[in-house]
Amino acid sequence: MKKASRIPVYDICALQKEAQRRKDDHDILVESFEPYLKRHPNLAVPHRHSFYHIVLFTAGSGRHTIDFEQFTVRPGQIYFMIPGQVHSWQFRGRMEGYIINFSGAFLDAFLRQESYAEQFPFLEGVAAQSVIQLSKAGASEATLLMQRMLREEQEQQAFFRDQIRSCLISLFILAQRSQGTSAPGPSKGRHLTLQQFRKLVEQHYTTMRLPKDYAAQLYITPNHLNALCRELLGKPAGEVIRDRVLLEAKRLLVNAELSISEIAWQLRFADNSYFTKFFRKLTGITPEAFRKSLAES
Repeated sequence: MKKASRIPVYDICALQKEAQRRKDDHDILVESFEPYLKRHPNLAVPHRHSFYHIVLFTAGSGRHTIDFEQFTVRPGQIYFMIPGQVHSWQFRGRMEGYIINFSGAFLDAFLRQESYAEQFPFLEGVAAQSVIQLSKAGASEATLLMQRMLREEQEQQAFFRDQIRSCLISLFILAQRSQGTSAPGPSKGRHLTLQQFRKLVEQHYTTMRLPKDYAAQLYITPNHLNALCRELLGKPAGEVIRDRVLLEAKRLLVNAELSISEIAWQLRFADNSYFTKFFRKLTGITPEAFRKSLAES
């Protein structure tokens, strides 16, 4: 197999047009999807972003893969991705739509509530939650919001950044309502504890593998944490931790320059054999077979 380079990680500045870079504003990028795609054909291969990334498709078809979960692209779909997720796409024919790239600081500087975006399920970094099929009316409303943000970005009248922020929040609310769920609001009780647990897993999954260690940091019992995860996620806390380790293993396996032993070491497994057993138990195939399937696809 021909060796690939490391998974590229793009920041907003790298994806802006030259005229946009001169503004010294690297927290937001709004653009029509077709010219964005033509300017960055290399984004069809697996890559990561250091920012939040939203794509609304209004025309076209193909496939979009987020963290190794594949979705069929349809008009009216909106995709939400958080920093660090690996994604790629394979399109058929002409693609139309809009993209928004924004940093966490872009909203935090505007709102009293820090990490505002994290309260929405589609911005938790779970691929299955990040793709929303809007109704015809919802897609029309989302398109109008995208067009307004694009116009504000182009014209740059007074308070244009605040206007973009307002439209972005309206887009979040539209997406949440389209799922038929209540507004998330400030997280409370069980949901707040689950959110804190997931943040801890994101920070410590390579060094903390046992639910009891996370329960101790959350000042609850392991049984309470397991019950909470089963109730809200449908799986125990240990599986949440294992799923995060597995996801990172898959992300690292994209990079053919890393040996299986190096990946096992990065993920703090005792040895290559233990890592292989872990991976095969959860996926049914070895890390080598998974890497080969990526190359073939």
